[in-house]
Amino acid sequence: MTQKRAEILLAAVIAARATSLLFSKIAMNGMGIFNLLAARFLMAFVLLAVFFKRLRHIKRHTLVRGAIMGGLFFLMLSTELTGLKSTPSSTVSLLENTAIILVPMSEAVLRHKLPKAATAVSALVAIGGVALLTGQSGGFTPGMVLAVMAAVLYAAAIITTDRFSHEDDPLTLGIVQVGTLGLLALVSSFVFEAPRLPQSGTQWLMIAGLAVICTGFGFTLQPVAQSHTTAQRAGLFCALSPACATLLGAAALREHISVMGMCGIALILLSLLVPQLWQLAVRRASPCCPVMPSLPCAGPEIS
Repeated sequence: MTQKRAEILLAAVIAARATSLLFSKIAMNGMGIFNLLAARFLMAFVLLAVFFKRLRHIKRHTLVRGAIMGGLFFLMLSTELTGLKSTPSSTVSLLENTAIILVPMSEAVLRHKLPKAATAVSALVAIGGVALLTGQSGGFTPGMVLAVMAAVLYAAAIITTDRFSHEDDPLTLGIVQVGTLGLLALVSSFVFEAPRLPQSGTQWLMIAGLAVICTGFGFTLQPVAQSHTTAQRAGLFCALSPACATLLGAAALREHISVMGMCGIALILLSLLVPQLWQLAVRRASPCCPVMPSLPCAGPEIS
């Protein structure tokens, strides 16, 4: 798989996962947070294990790595859903996806080098869009603080997935990750809640959507997509999530989008195009160009 195709898949994965906030908001009417997560991820795990048959001869290091990834995403989703109970889905997604700036900054610290110029500009444009979208909400609430905590955990999960998916089978990692998350949620549901099956057709429909679209496709294929790109680029693609969540929230939950919010969405989408525009500008600055004759004909690959 080429990097371009992997990033198209990653964009589709993140857009699909953006729908999870909408499904979860509806399903949580009558279900506990851990109860919802357990139903969603255990259903998805059974479907994935039966369909792909990747767990028959799983190696120990793959199991451990997938479990670590699942644990990080469990913590992230627990804080996300707790914040979602008192905060609009669009606002939670916007704050959670400040991971778009946390990932490249964390990568720079871990690798002891500055992020590439195109990545830095993309991150700045995207975070500007998130700031505009958040500005329409008017101030921080406890739910927003939880969403920021989810952002930190999401950044850690992206970086961890980047490391493991380049060293192991990404699809098997994704399946183990889903199973681990479901198991942790089930245990937490027995400890902190009164677990039960969904009680209405709407809840079953929402959980089925969460299991198949957001988990089976979204969570499981993220390691596959990330194995062909960088953690910094994956972090930037998180910008798609708040844009999708804001539009879905407005359409299905009647959450208001101001002019400032629309400008924020436009900036977020622009941020994804910055690396391509940057690369095009570098390639045009070839020996044929009298302004920068010292550059080679084919510009360096920007990632």
